[in-house]
Amino acid sequence: MSDLDRVRVWAEALITQHLDSSWTFAFDHAKVRAGLCDFTRKRITVSRYLAARFDDEENYQTLLHEVAHALAGPKEGHNRRWLSIARELGYIGGVRHNGETARELAAWVGMCPAGHTVYRHRKPSRATSCLKCSPVYNEAFRIGWMRREVTNEMRAAAMKPREATPAPARSAQPSYQGESLF
Repeated sequence: MSDLDRVRVWAEALITQHLDSSWTFAFDHAKVRAGLCDFTRKRITVSRYLAARFDDEENYQTLLHEVAHALAGPKEGHNRRWLSIARELGYIGGVRHNGETARELAAWVGMCPAGHTVYRHRKPSRATSCLKCSPVYNEAFRIGWMRREVTNEMRAAAMKPREATPAPARSAQPSYQGESLF
């Protein structure tokens, strides 16, 4: 698990080494994506929640990924030119991170009739069914949604390494049966 101050030092060093002085670094509040290269603001950001639970190598790779975007330019996406630049920097990852996300900060928790749990950070806009139960929409596996309050204490706990954040007791989990937005 990484120390956020150390991640900031690495980010600023990579920016100084590879980009011009107009580029900056910041932490953001993303809960699913690890990093972002904002060409409009000339800013590289990393999720404070995910950086706190990723190890040093994962965070360093995220920073290399985003610096490669800045060097490649806004129209390159994840194409061959971007990949070539990323590899030159020492990036060894893929297009997306495979690590965990900040599910404990998801305001919407859904459950299918078979008991599979789904997390959303935004209010679901239409009826959905469980992908584990059926690869296409199937009313029999429709997900019921429940909104939960995400407190400041939960946000603070999410910024700590996973070992420091104990999982809630099973009995403390709310029941989602019969809850539906649609």
